[in-house]
Parts: sequence; structure tokens; C-alpha cells
Amino acid sequence: MTDLLELQKSFLLRHIGEGDTVADFTMGNGHDTLWLSNTVGKNGRVYAFDIQPQALESTRELLEREAVSRNYTLILDSHSECDKYIDTPIKAGVFNLGYLPGSDKKITTLHQTTRVAVEKAINMLAPDGILLIAVYPGHDEGTVEGNMLAEMLAEYNRRKYCCACFRILNSPISPFFYTIESK
Repeated sequence: MTDLLELQKSFLLRHIGEGDTVADFTMGNGHDTLWLSNTVGKNGRVYAFDIQPQALESTRELLEREAVSRNYTLILDSHSECDKYIDTPIKAGVFNLGYLPGSDKKITTLHQTTRVAVEKAINMLAPDGILLIAVYPGHDEGTVEGNMLAEMLAEYNRRKYCCACFRILNSPISPFFYTIESK
């Protein structure tokens, strides 16, 4: 059976390695931030964003507990403000849309700020870079975000970007993801 997390990592590993700059645009509990930190190593750089102090603290605790290189910057701000913090091209960016795992689910990503963040992230992509956007259609805003991204990404020039969607067709409320690869 297809494991979407393993598939996502395989896409990312085709584009990033030791010393690269990457971004976790929705840090949540820090699992992607941790994986990215280990992948880019001590000479790499990870920028991680979230609007919830709980997410930042959870991520900080995880990174300290796992004793990763201090190659990360945790940012308490919206992913839509990413260009205020990142001034260099990124080889990869990860979005896990939805809500903070383990939370009351009252705070979710919103299609308006997600659109801005994704547009800015695409503009930050280095040649041969990748964005990976996980969408969770099990809640109303997740469905809106997924549809908005499908329409938006379909408009990008295919000579500059390869935009694709990966989903399990016989499980309509399961998470799915988009990739945007720069050429």
C-alpha cells in the first residue's frame, strides 16, 4: 500500500541535501522541522513558521531533545510573512495545512494566507527546488485550500515548474499532497 509520508520524503530527497536552505512553512509539533534539520545537516539552514506559541515550544523541545545541529530558526509568525525572514533561495519548502495536531482544531490554516505563502515560496525556490504541500480535506477549510491550490497551480508555466497532485482516489477525505518542482 502507498505510504504518502514515505512518498513525500522521496520527492524531497531528490532535491535537498547537506548544506541546503529549506523551510517548514507550518511547523506544528516540529516533526518536519526535525527531519529537514537532519537532512540538511550542520551546514544547512531550516526556517520554520507557525502562528501558535504552543507549536514553537513543542518544536523547540523536540529539537533540543533530539540534539540536532543548531541549524534552525523558529519563527512565531504567519507563513504568509516568510519573505520578511528568508532572503536566500530555498531548495525545499514543506507545508502541512490544517490544524496543530493534538490541539482543539479551532485554529487552522486559511486559504487566503496559504495562497500568499505558496506564491512567495514558489518565488523563493532555487533551481531544481521543490515545495511539498500536504492538504487535509477532512474539514471545510481544508477542502477550500485544496481546491484553491489546484486552480492556482494549474496556471503556472510548465516550462518553469512541474506541479503535480498525489492522492488516494478511493479515499476522498484522506490527506493528499501537491508538489511544485522548479526547473
